[in-house]
Amino acid sequence: MLGALSVAGLSATVGDTTAKAGELPILIDALGTITPPQTATLVPHVSGTLEAVLFTEGQTVKKDQILARIDPRPYQQALLQAQGQRARDQAQLAMAQMTLRRYQRLLEQDSIARQDVDTQSALVKQLQGTVEANQAVEKAARINLDYCVITAPFSGLIGLRTVDPGNYVSVGTAGGIATLTQMQPIDVVFALPQDRIPDVQAAARAGNLPVTAFDRARARQLAVGHFLTLDNQVNVSTGTVRAKARFDNADNKLFPNQFVNVRLQLGTERGVLVPVTAVRTGPDGDYVYVIDQDNIAHMRPVKRGLSTDEQILIAQGLQAGERVVSEGGDRVKDGSTVRRADAAAPAGGASVAHGAAVGAAGHADKNNLSPQELEKLRSMSSEERRAYIAEKLHGMPPEEQRAYIEKLRALRAAREGAQPGTSGAAPAASDQGGATKSP
Repeated sequence: MLGALSVAGLSATVGDTTAKAGELPILIDALGTITPPQTATLVPHVSGTLEAVLFTEGQTVKKDQILARIDPRPYQQALLQAQGQRARDQAQLAMAQMTLRRYQRLLEQDSIARQDVDTQSALVKQLQGTVEANQAVEKAARINLDYCVITAPFSGLIGLRTVDPGNYVSVGTAGGIATLTQMQPIDVVFALPQDRIPDVQAAARAGNLPVTAFDRARARQLAVGHFLTLDNQVNVSTGTVRAKARFDNADNKLFPNQFVNVRLQLGTERGVLVPVTAVRTGPDGDYVYVIDQDNIAHMRPVKRGLSTDEQILIAQGLQAGERVVSEGGDRVKDGSTVRRADAAAPAGGASVAHGAAVGAAGHADKNNLSPQELEKLRSMSSEERRAYIAEKLHGMPPEEQRAYIEKLRALRAAREGAQPGTSGAAPAASDQGGATKSP
């Protein structure tokens, strides 16, 4: 509803709305990056020939799923060798222990020197240490054999393969065989101003905080998650603190390292709500035009609170139920009379043509044209009417001129519909307010 001046110029047609009690969400907008909770590069722990790759690039794998195999034969032989050495040394240890027990019995009978007993006891301890070392070598060989089978450390999405089967891989191969990334759930890391840390902490203690992720253009909502935690320190160079939110990501719309816009909701605040267009700013601050019962607009200073793209919360200066000007406020003055746009007459002015001028005289709203002016229009000739309209258009901005002409054309169409047989084409006033041209 666009406001327009009436033909008489005594009141302005405006859009209005009623202030309502409501609540607005307390939101913090930030820029974030998708960060997976876990990422692993599948690097071989043993060297050997890559015997098989058991995954497909881009496949979702489960924890402990076998992904690749390295030729295990050298490590199987190393394990057998370690087991043989352990068995040999265990037999030697058993023999030495038996000999020690004989020496101890002979020592009790005073049939052997104590030195022989001590020497045999030391040999037993030496063999015990050898057996323990053999057991460690055997376990290491078994671990190396297990490393020949590469499994997924967690569930996630496998990336592109960097090594093909048949190639020789070694410990610490650059880039590994592939990269595994956890996708569900997934995190978003974003920065918050340090001044909002107390608000976020208080809201987090009160309950779960919803976080919404949008695409780069903020045109599409990607996912809704919940606030997780704040970092433990502020970045002194930016004055921000890092925060983390977690998303279920069941549909995999969030992708690692993707840039997103983040909206954190700390709660809601109640107050009086009006459209954004109702609040205007002047030298003394924000104000609204309040319309009383007599359709008189009064300028009233207000204190604004939270706002969205469509609504503003008025913290002070306005009560719920009061009518305010929402559109056309640039034509309103403090104490002036206004008319609601939906109550205005469909045709609010005189036409530039003879037939349209007669329609203005016959169908114009009596609140806009006085009886004297109506009589004046009826008594005018065609040329006088054109001059009258040209004077009305003079000084109007082009937008108002076009709107005024459209109203006149609509009035003429309404008049011709109401009085069949009325004919006669007449030129309409130009957008420039002086010359005339055919509609």
